[in-house]
Amino acid sequence: MRAGSHAGKTAEGSLTPYRAARIRGSGAGRVPAAIPDAENRIIEPKVLAALAAQLADAKKGTDIRVYDVSEHIRVVDYFVLASGLSRPHVKAIHDEIHIRLKAMGEKHSPAEGAELGWWVLLDYSDVVVHVLQPEAREYYALDQLYGECPEIDWKKIVVPVLAERAASQAG
Repeated sequence: MRAGSHAGKTAEGSLTPYRAARIRGSGAGRVPAAIPDAENRIIEPKVLAALAAQLADAKKGTDIRVYDVSEHIRVVDYFVLASGLSRPHVKAIHDEIHIRLKAMGEKHSPAEGAELGWWVLLDYSDVVVHVLQPEAREYYALDQLYGECPEIDWKKIVVPVLAERAASQAG
C-alpha cells in the first residue's frame, strides 16, 4: 500500500479480499468462516509472528520485520514482512511458513497471491504474514505505512521447536 492510503485498501481504493472478508464478518462477535478461530490458537500471537519470521529467515528471506500493529489496526496484532528475491523465492518462503506452521497445528485463511508470487499474504487471524518481492514491497510501502508501530526483535523471542525437527529428534 502506498503511504497515506487507507489500511486494507489497494492503490486503486478497493478493499483487498482479506480485509473485505474481515469487514463482512465484523458484526458483533461474528468472524468469517475463512478466518481461523483465534480462541483455538495453539501458539501465542507474538511467538507465532517470531516463528514465521524465523521460518522466512531459514529460507533466506531478506529484510524481515515484525511490527506490533495492535494499537493501529483493531483486527490484527502483528504484521510480519519478508522479502523474497524472485517469484520462486517468494513461493518457497510461503511454502515453508505454511507447511511448518500447519504441522504445528496453526491454520490460516486461504493464502492471497500465492499463484503469482509477487505478494503473498497469510492470515493467521492475530498475525498476518506478508511475503513480497522487493519491487512490491517498495511500491506498497508497508514499512513506511506501519513504521510508527513498535518493531519486535523477533530473533530474541524463544519459539517452540519446529514439528519436523522435534519428530526427527524423538525418533
